[in-house]
Formats: sequence, structure tokens, C-alpha cells
Amino acid sequence: MKKIALASTCGVLASILLAGCGNQAAGGGETAKSLEKPLEPVTLKFYQSGNYMTEQDFKDLVADPVKKKYPHITVENITTKSDLPQLVAAGEPVDFFITWNGNLAYYKDLNAYEDLTPLAKKHGFDLSRFDPESLNAVKAVSDKGELYAFPYSFNLNALYYNKDIFDKFGVPYPKDGMTWENAIELARQVSREDGGTKYRGLEIDSFSRLTFPLSLVPVDAKTNKVLVNSESYKRAFEVAKQIFSVPGNNYIDSSTAAWNRFIKDKNVAMSATVNLFLRLKETPDLNWDVAQFPSYSDKPNVYGMYDLHLMIPLKTSKARDDQMRVMEVLFSDEVQMTMVRKTARVSTLKDPKYTQNFGADIPELKGKNLAGIFKSKPAPAPAFSIHYAKAVSLLTTEYNKYIKNGQDVNTTFRTAEEKIKQYIDEQK
Repeated sequence: MKKIALASTCGVLASILLAGCGNQAAGGGETAKSLEKPLEPVTLKFYQSGNYMTEQDFKDLVADPVKKKYPHITVENITTKSDLPQLVAAGEPVDFFITWNGNLAYYKDLNAYEDLTPLAKKHGFDLSRFDPESLNAVKAVSDKGELYAFPYSFNLNALYYNKDIFDKFGVPYPKDGMTWENAIELARQVSREDGGTKYRGLEIDSFSRLTFPLSLVPVDAKTNKVLVNSESYKRAFEVAKQIFSVPGNNYIDSSTAAWNRFIKDKNVAMSATVNLFLRLKETPDLNWDVAQFPSYSDKPNVYGMYDLHLMIPLKTSKARDDQMRVMEVLFSDEVQMTMVRKTARVSTLKDPKYTQNFGADIPELKGKNLAGIFKSKPAPAPAFSIHYAKAVSLLTTEYNKYIKNGQDVNTTFRTAEEKIKQYIDEQK
């Protein structure tokens, strides 16, 4: 940064200071730092539609470390019910938007993105430190491989289990390396009623837990072709059918309630879902552990896909260089290590030290089988269509009919395909 600022100063004042700049650099007179233009105070606003970062997380990972490194920068965390299109339409000064990679295509038409590669190069921001597949997942939305956002963490998948339920029925705990068939068979052994309590063997919070490892999306991002009526989608839905056909393990269509049943009601033996560690931290009376996420037999050690949480530095910001200074701090070794140790997030930086330190500062995770989670890797993420969210909603309606009402699989996907096609045609 000092070299850049010095070069800029010398260029602007070339007719007066050219010789002076050269002499000062070599002769030990006035330091280069004294020639830097003072950085103007600036406030950068982070918007998130959802709860990707709590206020405490934002303070620990962004606000405090940025202020320490760059005192001229103040950052604000704004949680809003408005999505990015509404913010842009309202003329809100948005410097960063926090979201996940499934939403990136939806915002593309706002003309708020710009390839960050040149800016990263200007600031010496080393993109080679990232897991390359995480960057590829972001670039997938672009036309020519542009990088529109920086992924700061990705969602893990794990199989959480209630040890007390397994102990009660004398059934061995789940193991790392199980297939879905193994997990379903284990669910049969613990799905039962006892003492007036109905114990459920295995739950997934969404069919995405089964489609993501197959890198499935409902609509092709480039052609708008609807992709749901395929053997791969049928395979995923049939596994879901097997899970919820276990006697006593009927389907209940609420993802939030699925977490509550495992964490609060404590009547679910196994929950195959995303990162629950901070929720589990707040539940000291639950006797739980964790195992590797179940996999398809022909895709061992694969879970989810690159389900990324992103920082989008919008090009409409008037402080592009300061945006990069903030990213420099967020992706520093110090802050990334704080993130993985204190908030149990998975870093997108490829150095194995981040995985090795996962959750290390959370006492409630001591002794848990955290290493088992990282025996799996996420599947590659294809490009997400601008129609992704609506297509998933329409597909979910048919999924519910398939799981709950016995609608046959061919009708399920034929109907979903027709409804998604109709929706896309209406958008044209």
C-alpha cells in the first residue's frame, strides 16, 4: 500500500517533486510514509437480508479489527427485511451486501457488480489463498469468469445425533462413512414410541441436503432449461421417500421445526443438516455428538455443494479502495482464525490450519467428533439461475405432495417442470 501511495504522490507532483521522491527513497531523508496523502474518514455500510452475521460476529470479525488496522474506516452493520433490489431502487448507499451464492445471479441485472480481480491485484490481495472451488462457484454466475464477490465461509453438512436415544434403545451410535442406506437402516432401529414419547430416527431439513451433493439445480443458468425431470432428481427424492417411510418417522414440512425437534424437543435421534454448532452451544442439557454426513454410495465423502456466504463489494460504492482494505482485514490470518475458532464457521481459505482449529474456543464442542465432518468435501456448485429461488419453491410444493400425499414420482417431476416453465415464460 505504501508503494502505491508513494507512486501516486510522485505522479501528481512530478514537475515539483520528481527528484525529491527519488532522493528521499534512497537517501534516508523524509520517510515515504510522510509523503502519503492522509486517508479521508469514511463510513461503509454492510447490508444483510437475513442473519448471516450477528451483531457480535460483525463486531469481532469486521468492525473492531478494521478500526484497529484502518482508523479512518467506520463500518455499520444493517440487518434489513429489504432485499438488494429494493435497496438499490430506494437509492440506499450500500457498500457491501452479504448473502449466499444462490442469490448472486438474481442480483446480476442490477448493474451493481464489477469484476474484483483488478482491484484485488492493485491492493496485493492474494486470491491464491482461497479454496479455488469456492472462487469458481462465485465465478459461475459471470459471463467471462469475472469475480463479483468474496466468499468468507461455507456451510458444512453434518449428521448430529442424540446419544441418549441410542443409549436408551441399546443401538450403536452413527459412524463416519455411512451411506444413506446405512443411515436409514439405523433410523429404523430407533424410530419407536416409548413411555408416551414418539422418537424419530432421522430427519433432513430440506431436500437440498440430498440434491446438493449431486450438484443439482432446477434451472440451467445460461439457457433457462428446466432440469428437474431427471433421473438424478428422482434418485434424491426417492432417498427422501425412504427416510420418511420408516415407521414412526413421517414427514413434517418445516425446516425450523426440524431443528427444534432435535435441539429442543430432543425426540429426534439423527438430524442431517447444516451448521448447528452455535445453536447446540446454547443447549447444554442435550447429550449430542456428530458424525460425517451420509453420502451416496457412488459419491463417498461428498456432502452439500459449495454453499457459500458472500461479501459483495458493490461497484456503486464511492470508496472502492477502502472496500478492499476491509476485505484485506476480514481475510487476514488473524481474523479468519478468530472466525473459525470462536464462531465455528468454515473458512474458504485453503490452509488446513483453519480446519484444524475449527471451534477450538467453544468449550461446548470439546470432545466432539469434529474431525469426522471434514472427512467430506462439498460438491462443485453449478451456476445458479436468476429463477432459482422461485423454481425451488415450486418444486417444494410437489415434493410435499410426493412425500406426504403419495403422489407418484413421475407426476411430481412432470408437474414441477410444467409449473417452472410456465413461471419462466411469464417472466419473459
